[in-house]
Amino acid sequence: MSKAKPVEGSFVDGYLPALLAQASHLISGEFHRIVTRKGMTVSEWRVLASLAGAELMSIGELARSSIMKQPTLTRVLDRMESRGHVQRVAHEKDRRVTLVAITPAGSRQVADLIELANEHERRVLEPFGMARSQELKKTLRKMIELHESLAEEGPEAEDLES
Repeated sequence: MSKAKPVEGSFVDGYLPALLAQASHLISGEFHRIVTRKGMTVSEWRVLASLAGAELMSIGELARSSIMKQPTLTRVLDRMESRGHVQRVAHEKDRRVTLVAITPAGSRQVADLIELANEHERRVLEPFGMARSQELKKTLRKMIELHESLAEEGPEAEDLES
């Protein structure tokens, strides 16, 4: 009598980029519903969350942090600047660089959402315990650090992501 072969999942069931994307999509989606109920777009949330508590950020840094392409970010910043939530500042040494700062109005706009985001994160990570959660974050930050340079190399690097 032969043993039944265990059912194995598809390739993506064990493929790190697919697992990260699925986890991000599900967990972010949960919180994005809260963001939109509070009257903010996901793009606006990402910008304000990236700028909250930060020093001035260049458009490029903000695009990476908020996971947006620069042309899209520019349109979002135009809208947010007209509402008084962010301001653009010229770089004091390099006129080609534009910096972005959150305004006091932007900080007030995002404060409640940051508190809700922290609560959401606690609920997501609670089943894993504090030590495992901190180790996961540390590992993800290291992955990001190691792979940022590949992302900046251009289309060939993007082919590696799939």
